[in-house]
Amino acid sequence: MSPKPFSIARLPRIEFGTGVFGRVPDLVAAYGNRVLLVTGSRSFPFTPQWDELITTFEQRNVRWYHVSIDGEPSPQRIDEVVAEYADTPIDVVLGVGGGSALDAAKAIAGLLRVQRSVMDYLEGVGPELPYAGPAVPLIAAPTTAGTGSEATKNAVLSLQGKYGFKKSFRDQQLVAEYAVVDPDLLATCPPRVVAANGMDALTQLLESFVSLRANVFTDALAISGLHAVRAGLLPWYENTTDDLSAARSNMAYAALLSGITLAQCGLGSVHGLAAPLGACYPIPHGVVCGTLVATCTAVNIDALQARAPDSVALDKYAEAAAILCNQTFSSRKTAWGALINLLAEWTARLDLPRLGDYGLDTSGLDHVVAQSRGSSMQTNPVLLTDAEIKTCLQERL
Repeated sequence: MSPKPFSIARLPRIEFGTGVFGRVPDLVAAYGNRVLLVTGSRSFPFTPQWDELITTFEQRNVRWYHVSIDGEPSPQRIDEVVAEYADTPIDVVLGVGGGSALDAAKAIAGLLRVQRSVMDYLEGVGPELPYAGPAVPLIAAPTTAGTGSEATKNAVLSLQGKYGFKKSFRDQQLVAEYAVVDPDLLATCPPRVVAANGMDALTQLLESFVSLRANVFTDALAISGLHAVRAGLLPWYENTTDDLSAARSNMAYAALLSGITLAQCGLGSVHGLAAPLGACYPIPHGVVCGTLVATCTAVNIDALQARAPDSVALDKYAEAAAILCNQTFSSRKTAWGALINLLAEWTARLDLPRLGDYGLDTSGLDHVVAQSRGSSMQTNPVLLTDAEIKTCLQERL
Protein backbone atom coordinates (compact mmCIF):
# COMPACT_ATOMS: atom_id res chain seq x y z
CA MET A 1 0.00 0.00 0.00
CA SER A 2 1.42 3.37 -1.02
CA PRO A 3 1.72 6.26 1.47
CA LYS A 4 -1.16 8.68 1.66
CA PRO A 5 -0.45 12.24 0.49
CA PHE A 6 1.12 14.55 3.03
CA SER A 7 2.62 18.02 3.20
CA ILE A 8 5.68 19.10 5.18
CA ALA A 9 6.12 22.72 6.20
CA ARG A 10 9.41 24.57 6.24
CA LEU A 11 12.19 23.21 8.46
CA PRO A 12 15.47 24.80 9.53
CA ARG A 13 18.77 23.63 8.15
CA ILE A 14 20.02 21.26 10.82
CA GLU A 15 23.53 20.90 12.20
CA PHE A 16 23.58 18.00 14.67
CA GLY A 17 26.42 16.41 16.62
CA THR A 18 29.04 16.83 19.28
CA GLY A 19 31.07 19.98 18.69
CA VAL A 20 28.84 21.54 16.00
CA PHE A 21 28.33 24.65 18.13
CA GLY A 22 31.82 25.61 17.04
CA ARG A 23 30.39 26.37 13.59
CA VAL A 24 28.14 29.13 14.93
CA PRO A 25 30.56 32.04 14.34
CA ASP A 26 30.81 31.10 10.66
CA LEU A 27 27.02 30.81 10.41
CA VAL A 28 26.60 34.22 12.05
CA ALA A 29 29.19 35.83 9.79
CA ALA A 30 27.29 34.71 6.71
CA TYR A 31 24.51 37.16 7.68
CA GLY A 32 26.59 40.14 8.79
CA ASN A 33 28.61 41.50 11.70
CA ARG A 34 25.88 42.55 14.15
CA VAL A 35 24.32 39.75 16.20
CA LEU A 36 21.74 39.89 18.96
CA LEU A 37 22.45 37.01 21.34
CA VAL A 38 19.37 35.84 23.27
CA THR A 39 19.99 33.42 26.15
CA GLY A 40 18.50 32.24 29.39
CA SER A 41 19.57 34.13 32.48
CA ARG A 42 21.51 31.38 34.22
CA SER A 43 22.84 28.57 32.06
CA PHE A 44 24.76 29.32 28.88
CA PRO A 45 26.49 32.59 29.97
CA PHE A 46 28.33 30.61 32.66
CA THR A 47 29.76 27.91 30.39
CA PRO A 48 33.09 27.63 28.57
CA GLN A 49 31.21 27.76 25.27
CA TRP A 50 30.07 31.31 26.10
CA ASP A 51 33.65 32.50 26.60
CA GLU A 52 34.76 30.81 23.39
CA LEU A 53 31.89 32.30 21.40
CA ILE A 54 32.42 35.86 22.65
CA THR A 55 36.18 35.63 22.15
CA THR A 56 35.64 34.49 18.55
CA PHE A 57 33.14 37.27 17.89
CA GLU A 58 35.58 39.87 19.14
CA GLN A 59 38.46 38.40 17.15
CA ARG A 60 36.32 38.66 14.01
CA ASN A 61 35.05 42.15 14.80
CA VAL A 62 31.48 40.89 15.15
CA ARG A 63 29.52 43.35 17.23
CA TRP A 64 27.36 41.47 19.68
CA TYR A 65 24.49 42.50 21.92
CA HIS A 66 23.12 40.33 24.70
CA VAL A 67 19.59 39.86 26.01
CA SER A 68 18.78 37.44 28.83
CA ILE A 69 15.37 35.87 29.37
CA ASP A 70 14.46 34.90 32.92
CA GLY A 71 11.83 32.17 32.89
CA GLU A 72 9.09 31.90 30.32
CA PRO A 73 8.96 35.01 28.12
CA SER A 74 6.06 37.43 28.46
CA PRO A 75 4.68 39.65 25.72
CA GLN A 76 5.85 42.68 27.69
CA ARG A 77 9.43 41.38 27.80
CA ILE A 78 9.44 40.77 24.04
CA ASP A 79 8.11 44.26 23.34
CA GLU A 80 10.74 45.77 25.65
CA VAL A 81 13.60 44.07 23.81
CA VAL A 82 12.23 44.98 20.39
CA ALA A 83 11.90 48.62 21.45
CA GLU A 84 15.42 48.65 22.90
CA TYR A 85 16.97 47.46 19.64
CA ALA A 86 14.59 49.24 17.26
CA ASP A 87 17.33 51.53 15.95
CA THR A 88 20.12 48.93 15.94
CA PRO A 89 20.74 47.27 12.56
CA ILE A 90 20.75 43.66 13.77
CA ASP A 91 21.82 41.27 11.00
CA VAL A 92 21.06 37.99 12.77
CA VAL A 93 19.57 36.77 16.04
CA LEU A 94 21.32 33.91 17.82
CA GLY A 95 19.19 32.10 20.40
CA VAL A 96 21.07 29.82 22.78
CA GLY A 97 19.19 28.24 25.67
CA GLY A 98 16.18 26.22 26.65
CA GLY A 99 12.77 26.44 25.06
CA SER A 100 11.92 29.75 26.71
CA ALA A 101 15.05 31.47 25.44
CA LEU A 102 14.55 30.07 21.94
CA ASP A 103 10.90 31.09 21.87
CA ALA A 104 11.90 34.60 22.92
CA ALA A 105 14.61 34.72 20.26
CA LYS A 106 12.06 33.63 17.67
CA ALA A 107 9.58 36.35 18.63
CA ILE A 108 12.28 39.04 18.80
CA ALA A 109 13.66 38.07 15.39
CA GLY A 110 10.15 38.24 13.98
CA LEU A 111 9.47 41.75 15.29
CA LEU A 112 12.74 43.71 15.07
CA ARG A 113 12.00 44.84 11.51
CA VAL A 114 8.23 45.03 11.96
CA GLN A 115 8.04 47.28 15.03
CA ARG A 116 4.64 46.17 16.28
CA SER A 117 3.64 44.69 19.60
CA VAL A 118 3.69 40.92 19.73
CA MET A 119 0.16 41.16 21.12
CA ASP A 120 -0.97 42.04 17.60
CA TYR A 121 -0.06 38.52 16.47
CA LEU A 122 -0.72 36.25 19.45
CA GLU A 123 -3.35 33.61 18.80
CA GLY A 124 -6.58 34.06 20.70
CA VAL A 125 -5.75 37.17 22.74
CA GLY A 126 -5.49 40.10 20.33
CA PRO A 127 -6.46 41.20 16.82
CA GLU A 128 -4.47 38.24 15.36
CA LEU A 129 -3.15 40.33 12.50
CA PRO A 130 -1.59 38.41 9.61
CA TYR A 131 2.17 38.46 9.93
CA ALA A 132 3.80 39.91 6.82
CA GLY A 133 7.38 40.03 8.09
CA PRO A 134 10.19 40.35 7.33
CA ALA A 135 11.92 38.48 10.14
CA VAL A 136 15.57 38.84 11.00
CA PRO A 137 17.42 35.56 10.29
CA LEU A 138 17.54 33.31 13.35
CA ILE A 139 20.06 30.68 14.45
CA ALA A 140 18.78 28.48 17.28
CA ALA A 141 20.97 26.33 19.53
CA PRO A 142 19.22 24.42 22.35
CA THR A 143 20.90 23.84 25.70
CA THR A 144 18.17 21.47 26.95
CA ALA A 145 16.56 18.39 25.43
CA GLY A 146 12.85 18.99 25.58
CA THR A 147 10.78 21.48 23.63
CA GLY A 148 12.30 21.11 20.16
CA SER A 149 11.71 24.86 19.74
CA GLU A 150 14.71 25.03 17.43
CA ALA A 151 12.61 23.28 14.77
CA THR A 152 9.23 24.99 15.15
CA LYS A 153 7.53 28.10 13.80
CA ASN A 154 5.84 29.15 17.04
CA ALA A 155 7.07 31.34 19.86
CA VAL A 156 5.13 30.51 23.03
CA LEU A 157 4.61 33.50 25.32
CA SER A 158 3.02 33.56 28.77
CA LEU A 159 1.21 35.94 31.04
CA GLN A 160 0.73 34.36 34.45
CA GLY A 161 -2.15 34.89 36.84
CA LYS A 162 -5.86 34.29 37.21
CA TYR A 163 -6.56 35.84 33.83
CA GLY A 164 -3.27 34.76 32.31
CA PHE A 165 -2.64 32.96 29.07
CA LYS A 166 -0.05 30.90 27.26
CA LYS A 167 -0.32 31.55 23.53
CA SER A 168 1.75 31.34 20.35
CA PHE A 169 3.05 33.86 17.88
CA ARG A 170 3.20 31.51 14.92
CA ASP A 171 4.39 31.89 11.32
CA GLN A 172 6.58 30.08 8.81
CA GLN A 173 8.87 33.12 8.66
CA LEU A 174 9.79 32.53 12.31
CA VAL A 175 11.41 29.15 11.59
CA ALA A 176 15.13 29.32 12.31
CA GLU A 177 17.51 29.41 9.38
CA TYR A 178 19.73 26.97 11.27
CA ALA A 179 19.10 24.63 14.17
CA VAL A 180 22.48 23.89 15.75
CA VAL A 181 22.00 20.90 18.05
CA ASP A 182 25.17 20.11 20.00
CA PRO A 183 24.76 17.54 22.80
CA ASP A 184 27.77 19.07 24.57
CA LEU A 185 25.59 22.07 25.41
CA LEU A 186 23.44 19.75 27.55
CA ALA A 187 26.27 18.72 29.85
CA THR A 188 25.38 21.23 32.59
CA CYS A 189 21.66 20.38 32.76
CA PRO A 190 20.65 19.64 36.38
CA PRO A 191 18.64 16.45 36.99
CA ARG A 192 15.30 18.26 37.46
CA VAL A 193 15.72 19.88 34.03
CA VAL A 194 16.73 16.57 32.46
CA ALA A 195 13.58 14.98 33.89
CA ALA A 196 11.05 17.65 32.97
CA ASN A 197 12.45 18.37 29.53
CA GLY A 198 12.92 14.71 28.73
CA MET A 199 9.29 13.96 29.51
CA ASP A 200 8.27 16.95 27.38
CA ALA A 201 10.13 15.46 24.41
CA LEU A 202 8.62 12.03 25.07
CA THR A 203 5.12 13.49 25.31
CA GLN A 204 5.57 15.46 22.09
CA LEU A 205 6.73 12.36 20.25
CA LEU A 206 3.88 10.23 21.57
CA GLU A 207 1.20 12.85 20.98
CA SER A 208 2.35 13.67 17.46
CA PHE A 209 2.56 9.93 16.69
CA VAL A 210 -1.14 9.45 17.48
CA SER A 211 -2.22 12.90 16.23
CA LEU A 212 -5.13 13.14 13.81
CA ARG A 213 -2.74 14.84 11.37
CA ALA A 214 0.09 12.31 11.61
CA ASN A 215 1.52 10.93 8.37
CA VAL A 216 4.10 8.39 7.29
CA PHE A 217 6.88 10.99 7.37
CA THR A 218 6.17 12.19 10.90
CA ASP A 219 5.50 8.63 12.06
CA ALA A 220 9.00 7.59 10.98
CA LEU A 221 10.53 10.46 12.93
CA ALA A 222 8.38 9.86 16.00
CA ILE A 223 9.29 6.17 16.07
CA SER A 224 12.99 7.00 15.80
CA GLY A 225 12.62 9.57 18.57
CA LEU A 226 10.85 7.14 20.90
CA HIS A 227 13.71 4.66 20.48
CA ALA A 228 16.15 7.46 21.39
CA VAL A 229 14.17 8.41 24.51
CA ARG A 230 14.22 4.82 25.70
CA ALA A 231 17.98 4.68 25.20
CA GLY A 232 18.80 8.06 26.70
CA LEU A 233 16.42 9.52 29.27
CA LEU A 234 16.68 7.31 32.35
CA PRO A 235 20.37 6.44 31.87
CA TRP A 236 21.17 10.15 31.71
CA TYR A 237 18.94 11.16 34.62
CA GLU A 238 19.93 8.26 36.88
CA ASN A 239 23.57 8.29 35.75
CA THR A 240 23.48 4.54 35.13
CA THR A 241 25.59 4.52 32.00
CA ASP A 242 29.31 4.70 31.34
CA ASP A 243 28.58 6.87 28.30
CA LEU A 244 26.64 9.94 29.41
CA SER A 245 27.61 11.63 26.16
CA ALA A 246 25.66 9.01 24.22
CA ALA A 247 22.65 9.41 26.52
CA ARG A 248 22.72 13.18 26.00
CA SER A 249 23.04 12.71 22.25
CA ASN A 250 20.02 10.42 22.21
CA MET A 251 17.94 12.98 24.09
CA ALA A 252 19.12 15.92 21.99
CA TYR A 253 18.12 13.94 18.91
CA ALA A 254 14.77 12.93 20.42
CA ALA A 255 13.94 16.52 21.35
CA LEU A 256 14.82 17.77 17.87
CA LEU A 257 12.57 15.15 16.28
CA SER A 258 9.77 15.99 18.71
CA GLY A 259 9.94 19.61 17.58
CA ILE A 260 9.77 18.59 13.94
CA THR A 261 6.83 16.24 14.43
CA LEU A 262 4.78 18.62 16.57
CA ALA A 263 5.33 21.39 14.04
CA GLN A 264 4.04 19.20 11.24
CA CYS A 265 1.07 17.42 12.80
CA GLY A 266 0.20 18.92 16.18
CA LEU A 267 -0.08 17.43 19.65
CA GLY A 268 -2.83 16.28 21.99
CA SER A 269 -4.56 16.43 25.34
CA VAL A 270 -1.45 16.83 27.52
CA HIS A 271 -0.42 19.97 25.68
CA GLY A 272 -4.02 21.13 25.54
CA LEU A 273 -3.96 21.16 29.32
CA ALA A 274 -0.41 22.52 29.56
CA ALA A 275 -1.44 25.91 28.18
CA PRO A 276 -3.98 26.91 30.86
CA LEU A 277 -2.02 25.17 33.63
CA GLY A 278 1.13 27.10 32.73
CA ALA A 279 -0.80 30.35 32.47
CA CYS A 280 -2.68 30.07 35.76
CA TYR A 281 -0.10 28.33 37.95
CA PRO A 282 3.72 28.47 38.23
CA ILE A 283 4.12 25.00 36.75
CA PRO A 284 7.08 24.42 34.41
CA HIS A 285 5.93 23.13 31.05
CA GLY A 286 7.94 19.92 31.19
CA VAL A 287 6.56 19.12 34.65
CA VAL A 288 3.02 19.39 33.29
CA CYS A 289 3.87 16.98 30.50
CA GLY A 290 5.62 14.49 32.72
CA THR A 291 2.97 14.48 35.41
CA LEU A 292 0.03 14.16 32.98
CA VAL A 293 1.24 11.92 30.17
CA ALA A 294 0.36 8.59 31.83
CA THR A 295 -3.14 9.56 32.92
CA CYS A 296 -3.94 11.38 29.65
CA THR A 297 -2.79 8.36 27.69
CA ALA A 298 -5.02 6.10 29.78
CA VAL A 299 -8.03 8.39 29.29
CA ASN A 300 -7.38 8.60 25.55
CA ILE A 301 -7.17 4.83 25.18
CA ASP A 302 -10.40 4.31 27.13
CA ALA A 303 -12.21 6.96 25.07
CA LEU A 304 -10.94 5.50 21.80
CA GLN A 305 -12.11 2.02 22.73
CA ALA A 306 -15.54 3.37 23.63
CA ARG A 307 -16.11 5.76 20.71
CA ALA A 308 -13.55 5.06 17.98
CA PRO A 309 -12.49 1.40 18.26
CA ASP A 310 -11.21 1.37 14.66
CA SER A 311 -8.87 4.31 15.21
CA VAL A 312 -5.32 3.76 14.04
CA ALA A 313 -4.22 5.51 17.24
CA LEU A 314 -4.97 2.34 19.21
CA ASP A 315 -2.49 0.41 17.07
CA LYS A 316 0.03 3.22 17.48
CA TYR A 317 -0.26 3.21 21.25
CA ALA A 318 0.52 -0.50 21.15
CA GLU A 319 3.50 0.17 18.89
CA ALA A 320 4.77 2.86 21.24
CA ALA A 321 4.49 0.38 24.11
CA ALA A 322 6.64 -2.14 22.26
CA ILE A 323 9.30 0.53 21.64
CA LEU A 324 9.41 2.07 25.11
CA CYS A 325 9.07 -1.23 26.98
CA ASN A 326 11.47 -2.91 24.54
CA GLN A 327 9.36 -6.04 24.25
CA THR A 328 6.58 -7.61 22.22
CA PHE A 329 3.08 -8.10 23.56
CA SER A 330 0.52 -10.80 22.98
CA SER A 331 -2.34 -8.34 22.53
CA ARG A 332 -3.02 -4.65 22.13
CA LYS A 333 -4.77 -4.55 25.47
CA THR A 334 -1.69 -5.92 27.21
CA ALA A 335 0.47 -3.39 25.36
CA TRP A 336 -1.76 -0.48 26.38
CA GLY A 337 -1.59 -1.46 30.02
CA ALA A 338 2.18 -1.80 29.84
CA LEU A 339 2.52 1.63 28.22
CA ILE A 340 0.45 3.34 30.90
CA ASN A 341 2.34 1.54 33.66
CA LEU A 342 5.70 2.46 32.15
CA LEU A 343 4.78 6.14 31.80
CA ALA A 344 3.58 6.20 35.40
CA GLU A 345 6.76 4.44 36.55
CA TRP A 346 8.97 6.94 34.71
CA THR A 347 7.02 9.84 36.21
CA ALA A 348 7.79 8.43 39.66
CA ARG A 349 11.44 7.61 38.93
CA LEU A 350 11.99 11.10 37.55
CA ASP A 351 10.48 12.55 40.72
CA LEU A 352 8.04 14.78 38.88
CA PRO A 353 5.74 16.78 41.17
CA ARG A 354 1.97 16.61 41.20
CA LEU A 355 -0.22 19.49 40.06
CA GLY A 356 -1.34 20.18 43.61
CA ASP A 357 2.22 21.07 44.53
CA TYR A 358 1.80 24.24 42.46
CA GLY A 359 -1.53 25.33 43.89
CA LEU A 360 -4.09 23.57 41.71
CA ASP A 361 -7.01 22.20 43.70
CA THR A 362 -10.52 21.02 42.92
CA SER A 363 -11.85 24.59 42.81
CA GLY A 364 -9.64 25.36 39.81
CA LEU A 365 -10.39 22.31 37.70
CA ASP A 366 -13.38 23.65 35.76
CA HIS A 367 -11.49 26.76 34.68
CA VAL A 368 -8.52 24.72 33.41
CA VAL A 369 -10.84 22.35 31.53
CA ALA A 370 -12.71 25.26 29.93
CA GLN A 371 -9.45 26.80 28.72
CA SER A 372 -7.91 23.56 27.43
CA ARG A 373 -9.51 23.29 24.00
CA GLY A 374 -6.87 25.12 22.00
CA SER A 375 -4.99 23.97 18.92
CA SER A 376 -3.30 21.02 20.65
CA MET A 377 -6.59 19.51 21.76
CA GLN A 378 -7.88 19.74 18.20
CA THR A 379 -5.41 17.07 17.02
CA ASN A 380 -5.93 14.69 19.95
CA PRO A 381 -6.90 11.30 18.46
CA VAL A 382 -10.33 11.44 20.11
CA LEU A 383 -12.58 14.28 21.24
CA LEU A 384 -12.58 14.14 25.03
CA THR A 385 -15.52 15.21 27.15
CA ASP A 386 -15.12 17.78 29.89
CA ALA A 387 -15.50 15.00 32.43
CA GLU A 388 -12.69 12.99 30.83
CA ILE A 389 -10.39 16.02 30.76
CA LYS A 390 -11.17 16.69 34.41
CA THR A 391 -10.28 13.07 35.21
CA CYS A 392 -6.81 13.64 33.74
CA LEU A 393 -6.31 16.49 36.19
CA GLN A 394 -7.88 14.84 39.22
CA GLU A 395 -5.56 11.87 38.92
CA ARG A 396 -2.55 14.15 39.37
CA LEU A 397 -3.71 16.61 42.03
